[in-house]
Amino acid sequence: MEADIIYELLRRVLLVPILLAVALVGACGPSEPLRIARLQLGKSLNPDNSVGTHSTRFKPDDTVYVSLLSDDPGYGTVTVRWLLNGQVVSEAKRDVSYTRAAATEFHLQNSGGFPHGSYRVEILINGQPAGNREFRVEP
Repeated sequence: MEADIIYELLRRVLLVPILLAVALVGACGPSEPLRIARLQLGKSLNPDNSVGTHSTRFKPDDTVYVSLLSDDPGYGTVTVRWLLNGQVVSEAKRDVSYTRAAATEFHLQNSGGFPHGSYRVEILINGQPAGNREFRVEP
């Protein structure tokens, strides 16, 4: 009988802090969908994943970077589509969850060099269009 009382007391004393910790951890994540404040395109990245050298003109052997900057916490699936003359040449997806402002980087590179032409990068958040940028690859 006394062992049952001690067991029940210990169970309640330990269970409450565990449930509280689980509730707090769940509340720490973002509660709103990700929103893009700025979209950057360029030739290099800063340490925080924002674009370092902005450009819309690239050489065939350049790496093209796009950075999505968000000012607020948010979560979602980011899809980036790279197109050449309207045809998809690459697509990447990433699930993100930020508790503060952040930059999400994607890049396109081609070891054999990019064909010259007009390109476009399209950004989707949770399947919905969220922005785009056009650029050119020239000799």
